[in-house]
Amino acid sequence: MHTAVSRHGRIRKLPHHATHIVSPMILSLMMSGLVSAAATYSAVGFAPDLGARTLGAWMITYPIAFPAAIVAVPIVRRIVSLIVEAPPAKR
Repeated sequence: MHTAVSRHGRIRKLPHHATHIVSPMILSLMMSGLVSAAATYSAVGFAPDLGARTLGAWMITYPIAFPAAIVAVPIVRRIVSLIVEAPPAKR
């Protein structure tokens, strides 16, 4: 049986090939949460139920943001590589 905790008491990390999913997942979590909070605050102000409304808005935006980030991240990396010089090779 595999556990999430190693014999040394540390939480086991995901394998490297999970990076292409985990990176957009975290990016879209943060971005959709921040944008949902800003848009909700802009619409209703500092209402007593601002947190609940923000969470409701985030639950709508995140399922859109995550697949969009999976598609967008590789495209953005290619565009950035066209406009940003690569670092010099290490010797």
